[in-house]
Amino acid sequence: MTDRQEKPAPHRLALSSAGSTGRPRLPVMVLGLSLGLFLAMTYALCVGFDLLFPAQSMHQNWQSFLPGFVWLTWQSFLLGLVEAFAYGWYVALIFGPLFNFFASKIR
Repeated sequence: MTDRQEKPAPHRLALSSAGSTGRPRLPVMVLGLSLGLFLAMTYALCVGFDLLFPAQSMHQNWQSFLPGFVWLTWQSFLLGLVEAFAYGWYVALIFGPLFNFFASKIR
């Protein structure tokens, strides 16, 4: 038997080390997919909550946060899902590289 050093899987959700520096790096692709899906699922749950409890509805807020959203059509619901997912990617594309930059500079 030979000793083989296992390489971390590229899809690992934890912070990965950045090669020889040993500094933590946040994988932006994983962060974007995670945040995008999280916000899309949260949006869908909130719309469901609004339908179940109309007296507690937040649809006026959705109209402010999501351009083109109107209460409630299928097209508008799908547009809201896409926009929520896009907001997650926006955060990932700004936060991920900023985290990686500062993680490489500070320590």
